[in-house]
Amino acid sequence: MALQLLVCLSVISTSSCVSVQNHVVPKIEKAQISKVYTHELLQARCPEKKIVVALYPSGFMDNTGQRKSNSETSSFSTAITQDPSAYLIRALDKAGLNNCGFFTVVERIGLEAIAKERQLIRQTRSQFKEEDKLQPLIFAGLIMQGSVVGYESNVTSGGVGARYLGIGASKEYRTDTLTVSLRTVSVFSGRVLIEVLTTKTILSVRNSQDVFKFVAQGTELVEVENSFVENESMNVALQMAIESAVLQTIKEGYAKEYWK
Repeated sequence: MALQLLVCLSVISTSSCVSVQNHVVPKIEKAQISKVYTHELLQARCPEKKIVVALYPSGFMDNTGQRKSNSETSSFSTAITQDPSAYLIRALDKAGLNNCGFFTVVERIGLEAIAKERQLIRQTRSQFKEEDKLQPLIFAGLIMQGSVVGYESNVTSGGVGARYLGIGASKEYRTDTLTVSLRTVSVFSGRVLIEVLTTKTILSVRNSQDVFKFVAQGTELVEVENSFVENESMNVALQMAIESAVLQTIKEGYAKEYWK
């Protein structure tokens, strides 16, 4: 009996999927830095001509308003970055990169700075009586818009534990969900051509072990505890959700024959 319980404790402390009363710790694909650019996104089939897209300021933001959870004090820090557009631009730039590149992303967030710099070039050339020939800015046929529309914490939670003869171990888990919306809008008609929603599950796991023993003929108690918590990176999970949205946009565009 004792041997069986010790084996059970060992399984609890090392297993990634345990069950108690039909509640199972889910096997969720973890967000890892090495998987930021998925193989499928990099290998996306390229169209005959690159698709020129633009992303304007406030075109992709966090609309959840969620704050970081803190049980002890009030927190004014947001749970999600307030400018996820950088992740979207990077995902668009990497789409189909292993082939020929799918999108051409034109700068619109810093458009005012570009206009000022081009004006400075014209003024300088005019002073030196140089020929004023600046290449015109590339215009986009599509505008990407979207936002982080949902962040739900503690969607599911559970755990399992056991103790025998002063030796104990436990495992607890919690899952959060992140939802991203991405729209592709035609500049020429103003029509929303494609709209996708993607959801990423974020997993947090806490493992703990403890041992206690009475010494000095049962008059004193010695207890040792060890625990660690593993949380998925929110930013990496957001990157993966945005990449998934871009990949779905590419697939749906082919299905609707928007690009060939």
